[in-house]
Amino acid sequence: MSWDIVLFSSKQKIKSVAELDENQLEPTDFDTILEQSFDLIKKEDNHREIIGTDFTIDFYVHNEPVSNTMMNLYGENGLYALIELAKKYNWQIYDFGIGEMIDLENPEKNGFENHRKYVEQILKTK
Repeated sequence: MSWDIVLFSSKQKIKSVAELDENQLEPTDFDTILEQSFDLIKKEDNHREIIGTDFTIDFYVHNEPVSNTMMNLYGENGLYALIELAKKYNWQIYDFGIGEMIDLENPEKNGFENHRKYVEQILKTK
């Protein structure tokens, strides 16, 4: 099961997506940065799949700067790779599963472990 996240580029420290100030969002060329940051990327039309050590990250290119982009992660290492890029480029990461921003300095606080618990909960209800 994928882990759905959104990368944001904003001048505002986003505490909650509900309180997001759209005037603070900054257009960013996520596509180029992501493609230059990873060695192995499968490309098919506008779909990209980053293949890393014990993870993959799926996303669709925008072909223009945007203020946010959605991604699907498979594997915990994908989160840590994106956290390093987020720190470098001053991005922020929203986790759809828990409905919160990920603390980039303490990702274990609301990162993969919470995602794992969320997936377990979903699988139990099926």
